[in-house]
Amino acid sequence: MKQLSPDAEQWETLTTRFRLVSADQRDHRNSLPTLSMLNPQTCETLLDKLTPVIHSPSRRITASLLSKRIAFLYTAASLYAMSMYDLGLDMSPENSFIEYGYDNRLWQSSMPLTNLTASVPEPNQRHAWRQHVIRQLFAGNLAPLWQILTEVARVPSKILWENTAVRVYSLYERRMLAQGSNEQESKAEEDFHYLIYEAPAELFGTTENPLQQFFWPKQCAFPSGSPVRFRKTCCYYYRASDPKEFCSTCPLTRPKQPRKPIQKEIMNV
Repeated sequence: MKQLSPDAEQWETLTTRFRLVSADQRDHRNSLPTLSMLNPQTCETLLDKLTPVIHSPSRRITASLLSKRIAFLYTAASLYAMSMYDLGLDMSPENSFIEYGYDNRLWQSSMPLTNLTASVPEPNQRHAWRQHVIRQLFAGNLAPLWQILTEVARVPSKILWENTAVRVYSLYERRMLAQGSNEQESKAEEDFHYLIYEAPAELFGTTENPLQQFFWPKQCAFPSGSPVRFRKTCCYYYRASDPKEFCSTCPLTRPKQPRKPIQKEIMNV
């Protein structure tokens, strides 16, 4: 695989829309190497530090809310670069940092990488290259992070993976499909389909594909609203908001479907 640097236009998009920055430009006061986060004591210390800052009532809720931000930063720049530009950013723990700046109830964090060159697929080798990009992002980076958060904060791994999945769905459905050239749209649609329906679990470091696990058709739950894909799990956002707010796809706000009457079987005697 060759190595390239994003051109000026690509760099502008990745930095302004997806917060990609050089590690030299990171928030040194509010960041740590991803590898450090995999240490249980470091992870525990960070969660306890962030809990009062983000107005969270517990370490478990802090872990879930932090994972939502990490999931956005890690998947957005990486998958957008892959599908729109055929660029494979190095998202390994050795090359990345976790920023956790938070102010006025908003995350201020970016996605710092030390090496900003990117791999590109060789002719007729895009499938193997894509697998490498996906494996490094998910199995190599996010899966170990979610495992340590589960161990330290006792937050269910399903919540962390659904936090990840909804970020990926939104990235493709809202930002890539119908956003670029016809060739880019076609490639993005193919990659999205692969991620959901074809990518094996081992690329995610899990026993089943977590992006497929939480994906189903959207539904018009409210007469005047847009179709919504409600979550299976709650991310606990409402537990750290004041006044209390719920995510637009929160399962706790999903209208209850009327129960169908039970059809009793009539037996002829």
